[in-house]
Amino acid sequence: MAQSSIVATLSRHFKRNIIPALFAHSSFRSRSSSLSFRRKAPLSASLSTMGETPVAAVDAGMDAVQRRLMFDDECILVDENDRAVGHESKYNCHLWEKIESENLLHRAFSVFLFNSKYELLLQQRSSTKVTFPLVWTNTCCSHPLYRESELIEENALGVRNAAQRKLLDELGILAQDVPVDQFTPLGRILYKAPSDGKWGEHEVDYLLFIVRDVNVNPNPDEVADIKYVNRDQLKELLRNLMQ
Repeated sequence: MAQSSIVATLSRHFKRNIIPALFAHSSFRSRSSSLSFRRKAPLSASLSTMGETPVAAVDAGMDAVQRRLMFDDECILVDENDRAVGHESKYNCHLWEKIESENLLHRAFSVFLFNSKYELLLQQRSSTKVTFPLVWTNTCCSHPLYRESELIEENALGVRNAAQRKLLDELGILAQDVPVDQFTPLGRILYKAPSDGKWGEHEVDYLLFIVRDVNVNPNPDEVADIKYVNRDQLKELLRNLMQ
């Protein structure tokens, strides 16, 4: 089946049945499979500050890698029409108090990567993730950052650049294996969900499909496990999630 045909078919199926469940609403977990992970490098605590409070003193139990990303990464703030209106730290963008009191809304993306057998690559988020730890989700969910290459709005190029970057960062998928022109944007959804009372998501989320055979080398700071699923396996997984 041609990529354009499979994308059209999967688009209809995912928008109707899969998107609501695969975004991290569920605490579905399974046993870890045998994988080859990149070695975790040591990282000293960040010396950045939030106001006058050292980052190291904020959420002291937070993993050092995740803490650094929460304060160093600047998300793109948008209105409900996806017009860029500013930028804010990943930390503030995911604080549920900020989301509720200031209606902070940021741009995001969700990648659905299929191999040539049209099996979908899923990932289980790392136990150290601030939002939705150990939750199974689609291939990669993240955010374009407030930087020139990821602010390009024409043909969603900035979002596609960010998706390529994060597939390497989270799953070790090389950029040349996922060319930006191979991502098919299927549309955007306005997405809001609490995680644990303190953290949550409020996003304009781009849905990106891509069909490629790739080598996967998960980053243990980001990913606990991965698996490919066919349509029947995915339906079974979704039935379990809905119970």
